[in-house]
Amino acid sequence: MEIVLSILIGISLSATSGFRIFVPFLVLSIASLGGWIELTPSFDWIGTYPVMAALLIATIIETVAYFFPYVDDLLAALATPLSILAGIIITVSVMVDLPPMLAWVLAIIAGGGAALGGNTISNALHAGSTVTTGGVANPAVSFFESVLAAFLSIMAVVLPVITALLLIVATIIIIRAYRNRTA
Repeated sequence: MEIVLSILIGISLSATSGFRIFVPFLVLSIASLGGWIELTPSFDWIGTYPVMAALLIATIIETVAYFFPYVDDLLAALATPLSILAGIIITVSVMVDLPPMLAWVLAIIAGGGAALGGNTISNALHAGSTVTTGGVANPAVSFFESVLAAFLSIMAVVLPVITALLLIVATIIIIRAYRNRTA
């Protein structure tokens, strides 16, 4: 059961890295320092105080930068490959009981895929906001995404099964809405 929970935690945190890259890392670092999550030995550095402090600063900078129209669109475009990489690292870092090869394959496919999914939604929200409001609503979208990333990251650690189910349901709803809109 611990293996399944670690996979769910990793994938759920990875999905949130599509919205904000540093928020799930910060939550992971705090959870590791608090003893709530065990990290693989090669990623123990995430659960150190200097890294937590650096992640806190990076999270604040990233969150504030998203509040500026057009800067947020630039960040969203640059964040795509970085969020995929973050999703992979987050997922593999929590898969303590899996053989390394299996952990990396799952991290690349599931963690990277979840991060790409979150990032695709984020990019669509920002592009839609910029096109429809000329960027006026972008700060509100950015605030919503920041809160969502923080909430889902905390939920991924505290209630990983429920968080994974929420993400699956949200994905299904989004896919159906997209199909209905293009049909």
